[in-house]
Amino acid sequence: MKIIKSDLHAIAVGPKQYPQDELPEIAFAGRSNVGKSSFINSMLNRVNLARTSGKPGKTRTINFYIINDEFRFVDLPGYGYAQVSKTEKEKWGHIIEEYLKNRKNLKEIALIVDIRHEPTSQDVMMYNWIKSFGYSGIVIATKADKISKGQWQKNIKQIRNKLGVESSNLILPYSSEKKINVEKTWEIFEEILDLNKDQQSL
Repeated sequence: MKIIKSDLHAIAVGPKQYPQDELPEIAFAGRSNVGKSSFINSMLNRVNLARTSGKPGKTRTINFYIINDEFRFVDLPGYGYAQVSKTEKEKWGHIIEEYLKNRKNLKEIALIVDIRHEPTSQDVMMYNWIKSFGYSGIVIATKADKISKGQWQKNIKQIRNKLGVESSNLILPYSSEKKINVEKTWEIFEEILDLNKDQQSL
């Protein structure tokens, strides 16, 4: 994928603020401190497009990033931050649920986890939620540069068992810092977006 341009397109807390067009979207869910913003920046070869925060739980909106005027990445609010009130957590849950249930543009949701750690119960809940909507169950296991390559398979197996992932092929070791598996991830996303096919049918 050649990234010609990428920009923040919209910030939303509800459907009225979603972009009103038919561009396909891939969304990303994950814990507050798992590195979703860093993942998006590394995929788009940008430094600060998706803003990373030293304060977990800061992303309380759905952020839409438009790429090449052809499709969007969608950063969903992070979950699992302990110091957030129950009311706030319920509010974020509603924001995410509303998007997942009603967004026709949505082609796929990937769950982002930290390859070094066993997924949490909230990760399991989110993964089951994603699967319940009929999506593939792709898992991006970030921070792969923080452990040796020899440990990857062991940790992937742990993630697969905890989440109940159908195949290890759906779990992709990834590093935002070292750009590990950027191209492989794009190959998967391009197939999901199927942009060339859409253009041929016009």
